Amino acid sequence: MSASEQLWGQVHNNLEQYILRQVKDPVAAQDLLQDVFLKMQAKLPQLREAEKAAPWLFRIAKNTIIDHYRQAASQPVAGLVADPAGTEQEDITQEFAYCIRPFIDSLPEKYREALLLVEIQGLSQKELAERLGISYSGAKSRVQRGREMLKEALLECCHIQADRYGNILGYEKRE
Repeated sequence: MSASEQLWGQVHNNLEQYILRQVKDPVAAQDLLQDVFLKMQAKLPQLREAEKAAPWLFRIAKNTIIDHYRQAASQPVAGLVADPAGTEQEDITQEFAYCIRPFIDSLPEKYREALLLVEIQGLSQKELAERLGISYSGAKSRVQRGREMLKEALLECCHIQADRYGNILGYEKRE
């Protein structure tokens, strides 16, 4: 079995679930999953650290989903033109998402692991509980506490502007 087959076998189901949760359309999810597979095949020789392969694939999946929505938004529907502010909003959110990773990495191990598995890899809290061998309520508490700790760390560092739905409108470092 090749390295790409082995890697794909390990993450295929989790990737599929993650993509389906994001797009809510089984046909589109399968198409996007195939796109991720093709990108993996093309870029796998460039991957330097094998232990980072799964997060790398989830990043590819996330970017593929973003591209999917950007493409859909750029296509006019019945004479409507896509709102360019949506793309700017998405860019700010994506840029901010890259800034969050060091904050997640600084959390205590059990909260870091819970947030990475749920928020980055797309596991449900029930799947998290099963994977870690803890109760469902324990998994929910870890994720909730991890989110709260992350929020506190971010607010100490940055002033974050968000709309009423929690979408990030802008941010700047506190002096």
